[in-house]
Amino acid sequence: MTARAVLTTAFPGRPGVVGGALRPATAEDAPAIHALIAKYQAAGRLLPRPEEEIGRHADRFLVITDGPAFAAFGRFGQASAETVMGCAELAPLSATVAEVRSLVVDEQARGLGFGRLLVDTIADEARLAGFRTVCAFTHDPAYFVRLGYSLVPHAWLPEKIAHDCAGCRLFRQCGQDAVRLQLAERGPRA
Repeated sequence: MTARAVLTTAFPGRPGVVGGALRPATAEDAPAIHALIAKYQAAGRLLPRPEEEIGRHADRFLVITDGPAFAAFGRFGQASAETVMGCAELAPLSATVAEVRSLVVDEQARGLGFGRLLVDTIADEARLAGFRTVCAFTHDPAYFVRLGYSLVPHAWLPEKIAHDCAGCRLFRQCGQDAVRLQLAERGPRA
C-alpha cells in the first residue's frame, strides 16, 4: 500500500481525538488491529480474524492512528504511544475483484470521516493495483451505498463465495449484505 495522509484538524467535543494519520499497517500493528476487530466482533458487527492472519496480511491493511505527530496529546490529555483508531484491509479475491475487509473505526473516533477516508483510499489503492471491482460484505449496506457502492446479490460475487464464504462456519448465516463498486464508474478522488 502506498497511501499516506495526515489529518490535523482538531475536533471540539471529542477529547483525545486531535487528528489522525492514515498509513499502511505493519506486522507490528497486528495486535492493535486484532484488538480493535475483536472489540466489534464481540458486538456482532465483524467476523472474527485471527491475529496471526492479520500479521501475515498486514501489508494489505491501512490504519488510522493518532499518529506520531499527535501522540504527545494522548487520548486523555497525557503522553501516550500511537493508538490504532481504525483499519481496513484490501483483500484480493481474484485478478479483477478485491474486497474491503475488516473496516472498523473505534467508537470515539466515529463521525469524523475516518471510515470514508479508509474506504475511499482502499478503492483508490485497488484501482492502482488494476482491480476493476471492489466489494464488501457488511451488516450496514447503507453506509457503503452512501459512498457509491451498489447493493447486489451474493451470487454476483462468486469470487468472495469461493474464496471465503464456502468454508466459513457462518456460511448462509452471517447476516451480511453484499455491496460492490465498479471502479470504472468512479474516477480517482480529487
